[in-house]
Amino acid sequence: MLSVAIVGGLHADARRAAVDRLLAEVSGSVALHHDLATAVRGTVVRTIRDRTGIVSAGEAPLVNDCACCALREDLVPELERLADDGLTRLAIVELWDSVEPKAMAEVVASADLRLTGVITAVDPALVLPYLGNGDDLAEAGLAAATTDQRTVADTFARQLEYAPVLALATSEDADDEDRALLAQLHPTARQVPIGNGGPSGGEGVGEDGDWESWFERRPAEGQGLAGPTGSAGPAGAAPADPDPGRSPLAEAAFGGFDVEAAAAAQHPACALLPAEADECGVSTLVWHRRRPFHPERLYAALEDLCCAAARSRGRFWLADRPDTLLHWDAAGGALCVENAGPWLASLPDAAWELVPPVRRAAAALDWHPEHGDCCQHLVFTSPGLDRDGLELLLESCLLTDAEYAAGRTAWKQLPPAFDSLLEV
Repeated sequence: MLSVAIVGGLHADARRAAVDRLLAEVSGSVALHHDLATAVRGTVVRTIRDRTGIVSAGEAPLVNDCACCALREDLVPELERLADDGLTRLAIVELWDSVEPKAMAEVVASADLRLTGVITAVDPALVLPYLGNGDDLAEAGLAAATTDQRTVADTFARQLEYAPVLALATSEDADDEDRALLAQLHPTARQVPIGNGGPSGGEGVGEDGDWESWFERRPAEGQGLAGPTGSAGPAGAAPADPDPGRSPLAEAAFGGFDVEAAAAAQHPACALLPAEADECGVSTLVWHRRRPFHPERLYAALEDLCCAAARSRGRFWLADRPDTLLHWDAAGGALCVENAGPWLASLPDAAWELVPPVRRAAAALDWHPEHGDCCQHLVFTSPGLDRDGLELLLESCLLTDAEYAAGRTAWKQLPPAFDSLLEV
């Protein structure tokens, strides 16, 4: 039965190295790649290759003037053809630079194909430069559509944080600070060294230079590579039986992946956010409060807050919108604020049955007798983080005692400073 593994990432050299290693290590594997750089000419170029080179190539027309749409329309039929042929054991979907794995994972899973792994390839030395790059993808020649308004930083952050497995390229320029930053940004990820992409050699096989030591360290069944919950659910793929002696990267490609659990882990209401940390000059501050923000004071502080850390994310609560859960997502000095729907505390009891169980469980763990799940839960990660200064700035944006005591009716009369960001 065909297994499908997705390998993505803006670090193109690391991504190609990971794909080359999988092709070399997994017999009966092929890699599918759609080059979206040709979209300006009205087509997307598809190549399929195995360990010996290109097997076939073709073009797919743009769909709705969107290269990513063309990828989605062309990818599934190709994967279904490979599955029907019965000759391919592993189809490696090598994403183009700025394509995000979440969208493609959901496309593959919705087609009832067997998605067994999602991997983001990373050069540790490039993590901070990419997180600090606020350029639009269009400026870098990486936009997937004419309407693509993403930046390099926010795209890279989502690629990094979605995948349960990070394939790490060997980098002489990476230092302890780079490695600490990567670990704090995605502490639950399994990191798999891939060396420089060659099919053999100790530098890519594991931290101790051999497969045996890695297999001794790997988690027990149910705690492996299958996404945030460690097991594949109805929307995911069950782990394939691993070959004895298979490398960590190949093991990751067959480990299983749960699309629904992965989506829940990114949803602001129940996201698996990093914990407090401080190592090698890199810090993570977790800021959790029960009082709402004053909209004007928070808006005035946004520039300083966004520039205070390489990466910040979480959920927050505005006094003038007391029933609305807001998503905070910042990288590259830019902030994206989104309405993520109502807080559970604002819903009638009957509506709770319509809410996914994982969100109800997350709310129950953080329930407050007065405010329910309404809260501030923001996480800031960066080298040289000014924790004290950041906390003071955040505290200054909360309602004062007098403002808080005035109650919700008065809160809703506060100036709606975030309307422009929320496109009201």
